[in-house]
Amino acid sequence: MTATADTASLTPPDQPEAPELRHRIMAGFIGNVVEWYDFALYGYLAGVIAPVFFPSNDPTAGLIATYGIFAAGFLMRPLGAAMFGWFGDRYGRARTMQISVAMMALPTLLLGVLPTYDTAGILAPILLVLVRLLQGLSVGGEFSSSATYLVETAPQNKRGLTGSWANIGSMTGSLLGVGAAALVTNIFDADTLAAWAWRLPFLGGALLGTTAILMRRNLHMSERFRLHHEGREDTSPLLEAFTTNRHETLLALVFAASYGTCFYIAFVYLPEWLSSQGLMDRGPALAINTAMTVLVIPAMPLFAIVGDRWLPRRIWIGLALFVLGLSAWPLYEWMELSNGSLTSVIAVHAFTFALLSVPLGSGPALFAEIFPERDRLSGYSVAFNIGVGVFGGLTPMIATSLIAATGAALAPAFYMAAAGGLATIALALTPDRSRSPLR
Repeated sequence: MTATADTASLTPPDQPEAPELRHRIMAGFIGNVVEWYDFALYGYLAGVIAPVFFPSNDPTAGLIATYGIFAAGFLMRPLGAAMFGWFGDRYGRARTMQISVAMMALPTLLLGVLPTYDTAGILAPILLVLVRLLQGLSVGGEFSSSATYLVETAPQNKRGLTGSWANIGSMTGSLLGVGAAALVTNIFDADTLAAWAWRLPFLGGALLGTTAILMRRNLHMSERFRLHHEGREDTSPLLEAFTTNRHETLLALVFAASYGTCFYIAFVYLPEWLSSQGLMDRGPALAINTAMTVLVIPAMPLFAIVGDRWLPRRIWIGLALFVLGLSAWPLYEWMELSNGSLTSVIAVHAFTFALLSVPLGSGPALFAEIFPERDRLSGYSVAFNIGVGVFGGLTPMIATSLIAATGAALAPAFYMAAAGGLATIALALTPDRSRSPLR
C-alpha cells in the first residue's frame, strides 16, 4: 500500500501545525455528530415511524421489527467494530473514517425516502431493517476510528483534550437529533407528521453527512501510521488483540462495560426511573436530562486537560468512577425520600453528569494508550463496542429487571455502584501511559 493521502512534507506526528490539527479535530468531530444525530433522531421518532413501517395488524412485520432492532444494536455493531478495526489497523485510520462516514450518511438519506408499508407492503419494513443494519455496521467503526486518529495525531501533552472531541461530537449530535425531532413534532400536527414530515430531519441529516464526507475527503494519513505500516509484519491485528494483547483487550472491555453501564443509567435510564417510580413526570425529567447534557459538552474538554496536565489519566478517571459508585445509593435515596423534588433531581443529574464527564473527556485517549500501534484500533473497537454498545445498551433492561425481581426501587443505584467499583478495579490493573509516547 502506498501512502497516497500523505502530503509531501509532514510535520512530526507529535507536532502538527495548527491549521492541520484543527482540520483533523473537525474531521473527527463531524463524523460523531452524524452518527449520534441519527441515533437520537431515530429513537425520538420511533413512535411515529413504527406504525408507518410496522403496522400492528401484520405479525410478520412485527417479527421483522423485533429481530431487526436486536440485530442492528447487538450484532452489527460488534461486527462493524471487528471489520473496521481490522481495516484501520491494516490500511489506515483516515481511510476507515472516510468509509464509515459514507456508510452512515447514505442510510440516513435512504431513511428519508423509503416507501411506507401502505406503499410497498412487507418490503417496507425489510428495507428499513436493512438500512438500520448498515448503520449499525458503520457505527461499530466510526467512534473508535475517529478517536484513535485524533489521539494518534495529537501533540503528546494534548492527547486527552484532542481525543475528547470525539465525544463532544457524540453529545452535539445527540442534542441536534433531539432538537430536530422536537422541532418537527411541534411544528406539524400528528397526521402530517406521520404522513411525510418525519422524513425532513433525516433528509437534513443526509446534508450533514455530505458535509462530513467532504471534510474527510482529503484527510491525511498520519505520519505515525505510515511509518508503522511500512515496517509492520503480515499479521492479523484482530487476532493479536485476542492473543498477544488479550490482557489489554480484557481490561479495556471490563472498563468499557462498567463505564458504559454508569453512562446508560445516568444519561438514558434515569428519566424513565423517575417516571416509573412516580417521582417526576417523564417530560420534566427528560428536559432536565437534556439540559444537563448541554453542560457536559464544555465540561469534557476541561476535564480532559486535567488528565493531560495534572493527574495521570488512569487515576483521574478512576477517582471519578469510584466517587460515582460510592455516591450512587445516597443520591438515589435522596431523590426517593424527597419524592422527586426539583432540587434533588437537578443536583443528582449535575453531580453524576459532572463525574461522567471525566471518562467521557479522557476515555478516548486512555483507550488508545492501552494498545500498541499494530492492533490499537482492533482492540479499541472490539472492547468499546462490546462493552459500551452491548453491555451498556442492555443496562435499561437489566435495571428494570432488577427492580422487578427484587422489588427494590433503588436496585439501579446498587447496579451503578457495582459498575463503578468494577471500573475502578480494571483501571487499577491498567498501566498508565498518559505521560509516555504512544507505543
